[in-house]
Formats: sequence, structure tokens, C-alpha cells
Amino acid sequence: MTHHILKATSKTVHLGGFSHLLEPALTIDSGDTIDVETYSGYYVYDKAPPEFLTPEFLDICQNLAAERQIAAGPHLLTGPIYVRDAEPGDVLEVRLEAIAPSLPVGFNAIRTGWGALPHLFVQPALKFIPLDLANNIAEFPQNSGIKIPLKPFFGILGVATPENDRISIPPGSYGGNIDNRELQTGSRIFLPIFVPGALFSIGDGHSAQGDGEVNVTAIETSMNGRIMLKLRKDLQLTTPIAETSTDIITMGFAQTLDEALEIAVKNTIDFLKQFTNLSAEEAYVLCSLAVNFRITQVVNSPQKGVHGMLPKAILPNQISL
Repeated sequence: MTHHILKATSKTVHLGGFSHLLEPALTIDSGDTIDVETYSGYYVYDKAPPEFLTPEFLDICQNLAAERQIAAGPHLLTGPIYVRDAEPGDVLEVRLEAIAPSLPVGFNAIRTGWGALPHLFVQPALKFIPLDLANNIAEFPQNSGIKIPLKPFFGILGVATPENDRISIPPGSYGGNIDNRELQTGSRIFLPIFVPGALFSIGDGHSAQGDGEVNVTAIETSMNGRIMLKLRKDLQLTTPIAETSTDIITMGFAQTLDEALEIAVKNTIDFLKQFTNLSAEEAYVLCSLAVNFRITQVVNSPQKGVHGMLPKAILPNQISL
């Protein structure tokens, strides 16, 4: 197994979407680890304070080649990473071994026509929020005494599909813009693979976010991490599943929350049938008794997200994914 360092440069990032036609930024073997660098704020860099900007980030914003500008999404992603021997139908296990903000500032943006209340908050707004990295908090509003714990995670963890210009905004079976705040250091996510090499990309760092991400953004942050990518030919999935130290996380994505919840419940039932040998009816009852279904996000149009938290402690045997 090899350890790699993948810096974010104008040669190793792509903007706005995913494409299987992109030249890989890195090629690895299954089980390799990667120190990965990501930047956020491509479209607001000209309004940012100096501490938000690095020479490398400015070079990306000013010189990113047209062929690495994939679609109209706002996200700057590092990758894609090609995993040798990965084939459609396999599963990519992504272990999140370390996640940390790289700069002492992030931003939050309200975008006209987006968010949970677009009819009430019609004017765009952009706020840069200092991060107290020593104490792991952000105070917002400044001098209010309201201190938000920093719980960093990557909003986007996704693989390419046969579509060559898939926009980065909605999540789906490929992962993508999941925006699940539970996917912090120590967690794992399992993604179905759709094209040779998987072509995994990562970005959209969030220092803090509430479930729902209701005004469109979190504290959007340039983020560094260490990940391990492992090819799983022993698993078969059609939708992402994740695991933390305490829970199995199932997911549902759809155009309404009702539909997303229905899909998340069905995916939880399917998981329980496969890994605990419960009947469908028993699994459905258990979902009602012990699984916590939460709103992941309501803003990544056209897909809203719901995730189910299945506590591992209630199960008689350790589930090993």
C-alpha cells in the first residue's frame, strides 16, 4: 500500500460537475491512502478577505482550463482519482481518516431563488466567518457570544458516471453533493462504481452545518483530509451507505422530502434484510422503533436528502461492511 499527496492545483481540480472524460489527477491501487487538499469559494474569491486566499487558490480561480470546467455547479473538486481494477458494479469504500480546515475563515452565502425560504429571503448575501481553529469554534454573528463547534466534513464525495457533464449540485446513487454532517473523521462511505477506475472526486468542505443546510450553504471551508480508498468486490450496492462508530447510515434522495424519506426507509429495510436476516415486515417495524430518520439537506435542487441512523449498539452481532 502506498501513501500519496494530492495538492489542489489548476491541473488536479475540476469545477461544477463530474465527467468520466476527465484526465485523472491521480492513479492509485486499492488500499492506498491520500492526503488530499481542497478549496472552496471559486465564485466568491474576488470578494474574499486576504486570509481566505492562497497563491495556489488564486491560480486556480484565474487560470483553470476550460476542459476542467465541467458544468454550472459552484463546487471546486479535487480529482478525479482513478482506482486500478475498479469496474462498474464494484463498490468503493472511502475511509475518512482525517479532516481539518486549512484556513482560518469560511463563508456562507444566500443565493436568490435557492434555500428552504426563497420567497422570504430574496436578496443574495455573502458573509465571511472567522474560524477559531485553536479552540475549534466559530462565533456567529461576531461578538454575539454564540459559539458554534466546528465539526468538519466533506459535502461532496462522489464517483463519475457515464454522463460526461453531470452537475455537482444534486446528490444521487453516485454520492456527490450529499452534505451529510455525520460523515466526519472516522466514518466510512460506500459508493457504487459506474465507470472503470471509479474516478472519485472530493470537495465542498464544511466546517459546521445543521441538518437541512436550509439557507443553501454551511460554513464553506477550504479543507484538507486524509482518505483511504478501498475497492470492494464483495459488496453490491445501488445507493450509498455510510458507517460511523455508532451508526449505519442509509440514504434517500428525491425531489420531495416525502419521496426521499420513503426511499431511505426502503433502503434501511433492504439493508436489514441483507445483513441481519430480518423479514421485510420485521425490518419495517424496527425502522419505526429504533431508526432515526433525519433531513440531510433541502437545498441541492432538484434532489432533497433524508438519511436513516441505525444504532449499531442495538444489534446482537457486529455488522461488518
